[in-house]
Amino acid sequence: MSYDIFVQDLPPEAKTLEDIPSDFKPASIGERSLIIEKIKVAVPDADFSDPSWGRIQGDDWSIEMNMGANEHCSGFAIHIRGGAGAFGAVEAILQALKLRALDPQAGGLFVAGPEAIDSFSRWRAYRDRVVNRQKS
Repeated sequence: MSYDIFVQDLPPEAKTLEDIPSDFKPASIGERSLIIEKIKVAVPDADFSDPSWGRIQGDDWSIEMNMGANEHCSGFAIHIRGGAGAFGAVEAILQALKLRALDPQAGGLFVAGPEAIDSFSRWRAYRDRVVNRQKS
């Protein structure tokens, strides 16, 4: 199981999901190759040997980025596994791209810093309960 966020062109003034107009249509975020270049500047260890599926490996965490098969990119998913140290890389990626993300686990928009770590901790506790229940 992974903690997933979804990167899109979201209205910069939106503070909550409710602030996004119901008729809002995200714009393209650009060409996949250019997005990958920016990610690699922000996180030089990012591995995009497969441009559709990037990977970053930390000491106790990993990130996978599902960029899709098309060069034209309307958004992408970030899958986080392991420890909360991954959020530094996620923040660097979002800043480099000047984009925001949806955070379904938090029930809204991804907010970097302590809020993201708190949401991740709650999700991990939930995941651990589910996994342990399945093992019983």
